[in-house]
Amino acid sequence: MTARIEDYALIGDCRSAALVSRDGSVDWLCWPRFDSDACFAALLGSPEHGRWLVRPAAETARVTRRYRDLTLVLETQFETDEGAATLIDFLAIGRDHPRLVRIVKGSRGRVAMLSELVIRFGYGAVVPWITNLKDGRLRAIAGPDMVTVQGGRPSLHEDQRTASRFTITAGEIVAFVLSYSPSHLPPPAPVDAQELLDETEAFWRSWGGRCRYKGPWEDAVVHSHVVLKALTYGPTGGIVASPTTSLPELIGGQRNWDYRFCWLRDATFTLLSLMNAGYYDEAKAWRDWLLRAAAGTPTHLQPMHGVAGERRLTEWELPWLPGYEESRPVRIGNAAHGQLQIDVFGEIMDAMHQARRGGLEPSHEAWELQRALIEHLERIWAKPDEGIWEIRARRRHFTHSKVMAWVALDRAIRSAEQFQLEGPVERWRALRARVHEEVCRRGYNPDLGAFVQCYGGKALDASLLLLPIVGFLPADDDRVRGTVEAVQNRLMVDGLVLRYDSAVTQDGLPPGEGAFLACSFWLADNLVLLGRQKEASELFERLLDLRNDVGLLAEEYDPRARRHLGNFPHVFSHVALADTALNLTKAGQPARQRSQEAAV
Repeated sequence: MTARIEDYALIGDCRSAALVSRDGSVDWLCWPRFDSDACFAALLGSPEHGRWLVRPAAETARVTRRYRDLTLVLETQFETDEGAATLIDFLAIGRDHPRLVRIVKGSRGRVAMLSELVIRFGYGAVVPWITNLKDGRLRAIAGPDMVTVQGGRPSLHEDQRTASRFTITAGEIVAFVLSYSPSHLPPPAPVDAQELLDETEAFWRSWGGRCRYKGPWEDAVVHSHVVLKALTYGPTGGIVASPTTSLPELIGGQRNWDYRFCWLRDATFTLLSLMNAGYYDEAKAWRDWLLRAAAGTPTHLQPMHGVAGERRLTEWELPWLPGYEESRPVRIGNAAHGQLQIDVFGEIMDAMHQARRGGLEPSHEAWELQRALIEHLERIWAKPDEGIWEIRARRRHFTHSKVMAWVALDRAIRSAEQFQLEGPVERWRALRARVHEEVCRRGYNPDLGAFVQCYGGKALDASLLLLPIVGFLPADDDRVRGTVEAVQNRLMVDGLVLRYDSAVTQDGLPPGEGAFLACSFWLADNLVLLGRQKEASELFERLLDLRNDVGLLAEEYDPRARRHLGNFPHVFSHVALADTALNLTKAGQPARQRSQEAAV
């Protein structure tokens, strides 16, 4: 049976990522990119769909694990009655070929170990042909993909899987290296596993050590930024929302999406988080990726793109995979890339404005692109859209989308005024006032005393917690206070915030999902802005307690079943964690960064 979502750990090399279970099984790995086909897909099926298990032969082994300080080098400690051994797992950084390295070190007595390697290309559908190379390595090849296996003396079984058993003693080391390369090229040369470990550990320690956050939650903040870095595609600067696809928002349900892409809605939160932590090179790379992704005709602006800016993210299903705990379908690609989401205009404009305010090296092309986006927004802002949560039902007038249209106009005005950029500021100012008036009139329900999900509706939406954060209204406005109170009263389950009530909102899918963790962090940010510091701290500590044993958060959480849900780990959850920690430490700094100087 596949492990619980929270029982996985992440390893990554800034090009792809793998998930390792507590029992030492690599159940998910896409090579050579985050969005490539998986060669280990047991996460969404069974061992027959690909995995690499390294563990003691005794199933009663006691397990503890941790990351080496400031790194994504994972150490899993196995203890048996006869001895103890440590499994060190990582994806090697900075080499010409992607490499997964697994090193077993004996620390006490003797431990009988086993290794079982099942390579299945094409998300578990393609069984490769495995042969022996002259230097003793194995080669697995099918179509365009090739993997070489270095280390150990595995035996090859009829079903093209390899297995080996060995005994590790105190002070002994056994190393395995799995290398990927295109099948039309010669196999990559053998490498030294210890050298790869030293290089990878040094990289992560150097990067993590640059984080300038100092405060009571330093370990959590640094680790969240390490996760953010790991999910950055190094060649382009694009940041994927998660390294996985189709982990369910409801066990056994249909809310299973491919998150191995880059969302524009994350733009400003991510940019500010990187800059606040001192990672200006990464912030610039993300800003530049945004500019390239958004470039082109504004009518074709998408909510998400591939890691290199790809636009075609066609969604299709994998019928041969049963899904995580029978949660079907398993989806590849994401049809939401073709939706109209007006909020992304506000995110791009705000990110570019914050980049200028933060002192990033200016982009001379940015303002021309921004003006084109605003001109298009002027024509479409009043249209219904699919909204921030990408509903798969009819378009509506989502209040949050209109607020973000206001943000786009507001940041255009402020950018022009503060940085002496040319534009029809008076026209923008008039439209900004018009949008603001309409949102306050049509998006606010006086009977509820709160802003609502859609114009004229009664349903609540946690995205409206962003109103004071983006500067649409001050936190102490009675309408904002009422919205916060309504969310607390009607969208909270066991102390955590739902995005919306899926039993009330017709989103095109059967109802039911977990609490979206970023929304709970947004509530904590609102409490800080309202001066309710103690409540904010208590909520934040509750959220920290939801992290798994190696400090990772999924997209959602089921507070009743006490399980992580959705794709894992999730960038938005970790960025929100870092922002709230800084808000609590520095009296709401990130929560005010986006709103300061905002004008109605």
